[in-house]
Amino acid sequence: EVRGWVEDERRRAITRDKHGPTRTGTDFGGGAKKSSSVFVRGSSVSVRGTSVSVGGSPCRPPSSSQLVANAALSLLNLCCHLLDRQLAAQAEAFEKEGGFTERLYRIRINRRQAEHLLSPRERRPSSYGQRRR
Repeated sequence: EVRGWVEDERRRAITRDKHGPTRTGTDFGGGAKKSSSVFVRGSSVSVRGTSVSVGGSPCRPPSSSQLVANAALSLLNLCCHLLDRQLAAQAEAFEKEGGFTERLYRIRINRRQAEHLLSPRERRPSSYGQRRR
């Protein structure tokens, strides 16, 4: 799936205009953006009234290796997030139910109490305390 995504991204990079439009489409109308007193129009930048000419060369598309690295980082981030959620759930379960030893002890005590409530004929023979012949 990553290979297909990389190929799709490379194809998109070819069809973009020379400034590489954003994928989110959040640009402010008319091609002008404001960012702390900086206005961008076409190939010139105006900073507080002073105009500076900038090059109009197209943005270089990211290489396949860059895209694969970004995909790997995204997957690692997702794995870390899921592991954090799993650890939080396990911590909550441990606080409510106790650890493995506590749960095992509880089960064994409950079983012993249930066996003591049964009549002697209904009880299972216990291997504790019996001699081997």
